[in-house]
Amino acid sequence: MTEALVAGYLWCKAAHVVSVIAWMAGMLYLPRLFVYHCGADAGTDAARMLETMERRLLRAIVTPAMGASLFFGGLLAATPGAVDWSAWWVYAKASLLVCLLLLHAALAGWRRGFARGRNRRPAGFYRAVNETVTLLMAAVVVLAVVKPG
Repeated sequence: MTEALVAGYLWCKAAHVVSVIAWMAGMLYLPRLFVYHCGADAGTDAARMLETMERRLLRAIVTPAMGASLFFGGLLAATPGAVDWSAWWVYAKASLLVCLLLLHAALAGWRRGFARGRNRRPAGFYRAVNETVTLLMAAVVVLAVVKPG
């Protein structure tokens, strides 16, 4: 297994990057849909269309891409010599990943709230969530690429 991980490292890394891009694209777009949804009256055609878009985005793109990101990232982490486990940035990146996973779960919960007509947050809240995703993503990229000492 170890030899296979080393031999397939670059393919695995490419798959990880593609899946992270898809995950982050969805994580950035979903809060924007929520902003629009805040302006739609419950039960209207616009609200139903947004509910459908939100559900499909989360189920067909965001959640599968998250799973693929975790799978390929786990394979990369398991590749001998790929990660310097004594470096602090690895644990900082892992902590930010946990934040992204919690945010993913929150987005799923807020989507369910919209679908049930129970949103209690203003559009500005979801704009802030969108910026939070951006900041977390940027921090993860910097840690992964720069690997600060």
